[in-house]
Amino acid sequence: MTRLSGGLIDRSKVLSFTFDGVRYSGHPGDTLASALLANGVQLMGRSFKYHRPRGVVSSGSEEPNALVELRSGNRQEPNTRATVAELFDGLEARSQNYLGRLDRDLLAVNDLLSPFFAAGFYYKTFMWPKAFWEKLYEPAIRRAAGLGRVAEGADPDAYDKGFLHADLLVIGGGAAGLAAALTAGRAGAKVILADEDSRFGGRLLAESHLLDGAPATQWIEGVLAELCTMPNVRLLPRTTVFGVYDHGIYGAVERVADHLPTPGAGVRQTLWRITAKRAVLAAGATERHIPFADNDRPGILLGGALRAYANRWATAPGTDRPVAIFTCHDEGHRTALDLQARGVPVAAVIDSRNDAVAQGDYRLIAGGQVSGSQGRLGLRGISVTTASGTEAIACGALGVSGGWNPNVHLSSHHRGRPVWDDTLGAFVPGPGGPGGLLVAGAARGKGSTALALADGAEIARQALAELSITAPVIALPQAEDTAPNGTTLWHVPGKGRAWVDFQNDVTVKDIALAHKENMRPVEHLKRWTTLGMATDQGKTANVTALAVMAELTGKTIAETGTTIFRPPYTGVSLAVLGGGDTGPDFRPRRLTPTDVFAKSQGAAFVEVGQWMRAQYFPKPGETHWRQSVDREVIAVRRDVGLCDVTTLGKVDVQGADAGEFLNRLYSNMMGTLKVGMVRYGLMLREDGFAYDDGTCARLAAHHYVVTTTTANAGLVFRNMEFARQCLWPELDVQLISTTDAWAQIAVAGPKSRALLERIVDGFDLSNAAFPFMACAELTICGGLRARLFRISFSGEMAYEIAVPARYGNALMERLMQQGADLGVTPYGTEALAVLRIEKGHAAGAELNGQATAAMLGLGRMVSQKKDSIGAIMSRREGLAGETRRLVGLIPEDGQGAIPGGAHLFTEGAARNMETDQGWVTSTCHSPHLGHPIALGYLEGGDTRLDEVVIAANPLEGTETRVRVVSPHFIDPEGERLRG
Repeated sequence: MTRLSGGLIDRSKVLSFTFDGVRYSGHPGDTLASALLANGVQLMGRSFKYHRPRGVVSSGSEEPNALVELRSGNRQEPNTRATVAELFDGLEARSQNYLGRLDRDLLAVNDLLSPFFAAGFYYKTFMWPKAFWEKLYEPAIRRAAGLGRVAEGADPDAYDKGFLHADLLVIGGGAAGLAAALTAGRAGAKVILADEDSRFGGRLLAESHLLDGAPATQWIEGVLAELCTMPNVRLLPRTTVFGVYDHGIYGAVERVADHLPTPGAGVRQTLWRITAKRAVLAAGATERHIPFADNDRPGILLGGALRAYANRWATAPGTDRPVAIFTCHDEGHRTALDLQARGVPVAAVIDSRNDAVAQGDYRLIAGGQVSGSQGRLGLRGISVTTASGTEAIACGALGVSGGWNPNVHLSSHHRGRPVWDDTLGAFVPGPGGPGGLLVAGAARGKGSTALALADGAEIARQALAELSITAPVIALPQAEDTAPNGTTLWHVPGKGRAWVDFQNDVTVKDIALAHKENMRPVEHLKRWTTLGMATDQGKTANVTALAVMAELTGKTIAETGTTIFRPPYTGVSLAVLGGGDTGPDFRPRRLTPTDVFAKSQGAAFVEVGQWMRAQYFPKPGETHWRQSVDREVIAVRRDVGLCDVTTLGKVDVQGADAGEFLNRLYSNMMGTLKVGMVRYGLMLREDGFAYDDGTCARLAAHHYVVTTTTANAGLVFRNMEFARQCLWPELDVQLISTTDAWAQIAVAGPKSRALLERIVDGFDLSNAAFPFMACAELTICGGLRARLFRISFSGEMAYEIAVPARYGNALMERLMQQGADLGVTPYGTEALAVLRIEKGHAAGAELNGQATAAMLGLGRMVSQKKDSIGAIMSRREGLAGETRRLVGLIPEDGQGAIPGGAHLFTEGAARNMETDQGWVTSTCHSPHLGHPIALGYLEGGDTRLDEVVIAANPLEGTETRVRVVSPHFIDPEGERLRG
C-alpha cells in the first residue's frame, strides 16, 4: 500500500477489506475508492453499454464509474459509489457489470460492435420485425438491463423515519454551509445542518488552503465544537437532502450505520421529513471534465478529485509513473502544486491557453491539448497536440480540469430552471425555484473560499430576516480570495471517440448524430442518447453535452437550454423510503370491534384490505378448513349466523341536497327513496364501468347512510368528497366517514328475527312493520342506541345491526348468549363468500374494473331519467353492445373443480384469445348443493343456459366441462329473504 504524507486518515489503525475476493488494507477515514487507489487498484468496473474498463473519476457522490456491490447475503447492495462508501474492517466489495472476470470481460465484445450501437440504437432497432419483440428483443433487454444484483432474501436491517422542524435548514457543510449555520446558530434560530459526507467541511477538506494562517481543519473543528454546544442546532452528517417538496418540506436520508459492518440492534438508515421555514442550499459545485479521444481509461480523473485524494486521503493513482494535468484554467495548476507538495512527480501541465504561465516548478505546455491516451486497463500515457505537432508523454494518471458547475439540482425541484452565466461559464440557480430556498456559495458561483464564507453568512442573515430574526455579523477567517482564471474548453476535436457520459457510453459523436437526426431539443437529446440517465443523473455530463449541441447548432448555450432535475439528488433505497414498514408493520392492521370475541373462539384470520377479519371458526374435530366453512354455511341456511361486517365502508350523507347529490353519484335513483327504507345502489366510474356496489339507507328527510365494499371504502369516500368539493360545490351536502364509528353485525338465517326480538327494545320486527329493505334507528338491550337494516347478502332472511363501535364485542357476545337455543353460529369471510356465490351476488371478483352494469345483470339500474357519473359513457357503442353476462357454472360430472380465473370456451374450439368466450370470477364448494359452483362472465350467457362449455386453465394445463346455469343457485325467487 502506497501512501503520501499528510491526509485526514487515522494511520494508527489498519482496516482489512476485500475487493473481488482479494484482500487489501486501509485506514479509518478512507473511502473504498481511496483505499483501492492506495493499493494500486485502478480498474473498478465496466461501462453499461460497451463494457469499457472504468476507474474512479471523482471523489464524491457525482461518481459515474466506480459502482460496486457491497456486503453479502441479504445485506448485499448494488450500485454503491466507491467514492462515498466508508471503509470498515471486514468490508466485502465486488465490481459489477461484466461476464467472466473484471479484467477479461467477455461482454467487452460490445465495444467492437459499437458502430451498430450508436445513438438511438434502441429506438431504431427494436421496432421491427414486430414478431421479434416478445420472443427475442424483450428477453434480451431484460437480461442486459441493470448493473448490480440485489439480494433475493429479506433485508435483515431496520430502517426508521422521523420528522424534524427548523427555522433554517442548511444543506451542505462546506465553507458556505458552516458560515450560514454559525450565523443562524448565534442568532438563536433553530438550525439543522446536513451534509452527505461523514465529515463536515466540504471542499475545504480536499484543499491545502489556510484559514487564518492555519489548516482549514482547525477552523472547521472550532466551528463544529461551538455548534455542538448550541441546543438550537442539530448536526446531521452522513445525511443527504435528496428532494424539495411542497410547503417547505425536505426529504433527507441519514445513513446511521452504513459505515459499520452491521447496525446491530440499531437502525441502519433514517428517512427524515424536515419542515423548514427557510433553507440555504450550500451544496457546492461539481468539476467538469474535457472530452478527448479515449478519455475514459482508468487513471483519468477530474483534477479536483486528484487533488482531494492527495490532500484528504494521502494517495494518488498510478504512482509508478508521473502524473499529468490537462486544464483550461488556473485550477489545474493548483492541482499540480498540491501534488508536488505531497511528493508526487508531475510530468507536465497541459494548458489549452496560449498565454498560460507556470505557477511552480513543473513543465508547462501552453496552448496544448490532450488528444489521446494509451493503456487498456490503466493509463500508461497520453498524446499531447500543440501547434508544433503531437508529443507522447508517459504518465500513470491524468487530472482533467474543465471548470466547475454549481450544484443547482435542489433549486430545480419545483420547476425552477437554471440560467446560463457567461462570466462563470456555467448554469446557476434561476428564479422560480422552491419557495423559501436560498442558494449560497459555490452553488451559485461564489467559488473562492473567502467568497463562499462571506456569502454563506450573508444569505443566512437574509433568510432569518424574512422570519423577523436578527442575525449578528460574525467574524470570518482570512482565506484565499482568488477565483480561478480560465476559459471554457468543451471538448477536443478529433477522430476518436470522446466520452461525455462515462456510465452510459455517450460520446461527442453520439451527440453529433442526434443533431443530424434532428434530436436537438435537450429533452430529445437526453432520451435519444440516454445521456444523463446514469446513476449520477448527468452531474458530470449534462452541461458538457449541452455545450457540444450548442456548438453544432450554432446557438449559445443559453439558447440551447437545459433539462431540469427531479428528486432524488442521489439514489435512495426503497427500504428507507418504507421507513421500516415491513412484514406486519408494512401497513397498520385494523382490528374489527369483535376481534376479542373472534380470538376467543379460535378463529383463523385473513387480511382483507387494511382489516384483519375472521376467516372461519374451527371446532374440535374439524381437521380441514372446509369442514368449518361448510358447517357455518349450513348453520346460516338452517338456523342463524353472526358475521362482523363492520369493515364495510359507511358514509353519513346529510343536507338539504343530499338526495340530489346521491342521484348524481349512483346510477339508479336515490332521491326518491322513502324514509326508513334501503336501496341497493351501483356506482360507475367516469368511463362507464361499474366500480362499487352497496346500499343507501334513508334515516331521515336529509340524512342518508351509504355503505360500500370493504376494499373500496377509502376510494369511494375520496371520490364522494371530490364530487362534493369540486364537481358540485353549490349543493348543500356534508359527508363524514363513519366506518370506524359503528360496529355492524350481520344476523342471517331463518331464525334471525327470533334472535333479534330478544334484544330490541319494544320494536316490531314483523314483515308488515319492518319489511325487506327497511331501516330504523332504535334502542337495544335496555337503551343502547342502534341502527337496524333489513338487508341480505346471504339470500336468507337477514339483518345488519349497528351499534357504537365500543359496544361491538359486547353485542356479539350478547347475541351468542341469547341465541344459544336457536343454534346461533359465528361465521367468517369464507362462509360469507360461499353464501353470496350461492345467491349470485356480485362482489370484488366480479367488480374488477372490466364489468358493465349489463354484464352484472344490473343494466336497468342505470337510470334513463337522470344523469349520473358514468351514465353517458356506459351507453357508448362498445359498452352498450357488450354481450357477456354473469352466469352460474356447475361441473358436468358433478364434482370436477372449477378453477377461479379459468377461461371459457365452446367445446371443440381452439384455446386462444380469438375464441375466448369469458372467464370464471368466483368459485367455491356449495355444501347446500353438494358440489362445486362458480360465477363467471360468458358471451351471451343469459341465452345459453344448460349449455356445456369448457373452463380451461392454460397455466396448469387443466380443463373442466361445466354447465351454464342461472347465477342464483339458492332461492332464485327470493322467498327466503322476504320471509
